[in-house]
Amino acid sequence: MDPHTLADSIARGTAPAILDVRSRAEYQRGHIPGAVHIPFWLLSLRMHDVPARPDEPLVVYCGHGPRAWMARAVLERHGYTRIDLLTGHMHAWRSAGNVESSD
Repeated sequence: MDPHTLADSIARGTAPAILDVRSRAEYQRGHIPGAVHIPFWLLSLRMHDVPARPDEPLVVYCGHGPRAWMARAVLERHGYTRIDLLTGHMHAWRSAGNVESSD
C-alpha cells in the first residue's frame, strides 16, 4: 500500500489495521496514526497484540523495509494471509508530508 492511499483511508476512517515494527525510540519520535507498536524482534512473542486476525488486512511498516520483511515472515508463519507492506515505509510516509502521531 502506498502512503497516500493509507493516509486517505485513515482520514476516511476506513484504514486497515497498522503495525509498526520499529524500535520503541523510533515509534516514540513519531508513527502513523493508529499504528500498534510491536518491535519486529518481539513479534513472535506478542502475536496476541497484533491488531488484526489472520484473515484481516494488515499494513506493516518499519523505517526502510528489512524489519517489515522479517515481520511479514513471522506473521505468515502464524497464518496471516492479508499482509501489505507500506511502500517506502516510514521514510516514504514522511517524504509524502503525512501527519504523524507521537502519543
